[in-house]
This record gives sequence, structure tokens and C-alpha cells, in this order.
Amino acid sequence: MRVLVVEDEPDLLASLMQALREDGYAVDGAADGEEGLFKAEQFDYDTILLDYMLPKLDGGELLRRLRKSRQTPVLMLTARDAVRDRVTALDSGADDYLVKPFDLDELLARIRALIRRSARRGDTRIDIGDVAIDTAARVVSKEGETVALTAREYALVEYLAVHAGTVISRTQLYEHLFDENDATLSNLLDVHVSNIRRKLGASFITTRRGHGYCIEANP
Repeated sequence: MRVLVVEDEPDLLASLMQALREDGYAVDGAADGEEGLFKAEQFDYDTILLDYMLPKLDGGELLRRLRKSRQTPVLMLTARDAVRDRVTALDSGADDYLVKPFDLDELLARIRALIRRSARRGDTRIDIGDVAIDTAARVVSKEGETVALTAREYALVEYLAVHAGTVISRTQLYEHLFDENDATLSNLLDVHVSNIRRKLGASFITTRRGHGYCIEANP
């Protein structure tokens, strides 16, 4: 999953990006509203973390402009705790908000909830045959036994499982699993898919030649 963080405080921006990468997300950053809006319109993010007070273009205006073309889930970060400020954030088009300072575990939980809602999934567990994906714990098991996956392998499994039954193109996968600084080598997805099949079964991920990859939905 790919996240955009729009935050003008350099230390907080860096720490949020690092924490999200450690949790397995592909992450891009923007230090002002104009850059944030450009990236939000340019790339297909799974979630955007958006500071309310930004230079060049404030978070509320950024969100109002973004909503004309995209419905990306947005978590507004604000130092304002007044009811009217929270109402303004939500009325601007935010899906959720979090008041600074916040707990990192709560932030990560809210991101996971936004991603589930955008995929129209209420449960944190996805069962595909004898494979179970716990999106809260970010753990995959097969026949009840935990399977060790790298962060990128887990991200690929989760994204395909969330969209089970749908063929996902290679371009879509690159957009959602790699950030702007990643070297998107032509065979990188093939390597990850091969490793996942070795760990979860050769038929777990189906290749549709010329179209992309798919995890078949359970009947």
C-alpha cells in the first residue's frame, strides 16, 4: 500500500515517513500544499496523511481541490482541537482526523481502517483457501502456521487479497507498492510473485498473460 504524507514540519515529516516504511508501506512526502496537491493528483495513493496548516496551500483548500478529481482516503492531521476545526476538516472532504500530538499506533490503526473502508471490507481478516491474511497484525498464515514474508511480499499479498477476484495490472501494482524513489525494475514483481508462490503455493497468485496478476476469490 502506498501513502502520501503532506507535512511542513521537517522532523515530523521524516519520522512519519520512516515509521510508515518500517510498517511496510511505500511512502512519498510533500513539504507544502502545492507539492502535496500535485502528487495527490499525479499518483494513485491508498491513503493521504494531510496536515491542516501548510504553506502555499492549506490542507482544507488542497482537499477541496483534490475532491474534484479523486476520492483517495484522507486522514487530516491538525493541532487544533476545537469542535469547529474538526467539523471544518471533515466538511472539507477528510475521511478522518487526528489531533497532534498523536500516538503512532493509533495513527497506523486509523490508516488501516481507512484502507479497509475504501476497499469496502469491514473485517481485518481475509481468508483465501487455507491462507489467512490478518491486515491488523500484518501477518499471513497457511494452515494455521505463520509464514515469514518480507514487507514488500506482504504488501503484494494484502493488495491482491483485498482485491481478490480482480485482475490487477503490473502498472497498478507498481503504483501502489513502490514509492517515487524506488527503482522499478521490470522483473521486480516477478521475483516477489515467485517468492510468494514458493511460500504459499504455486497456485496462490494467478498470472493473466498481458493483463496482470490475480488472487482468485473464494467461491
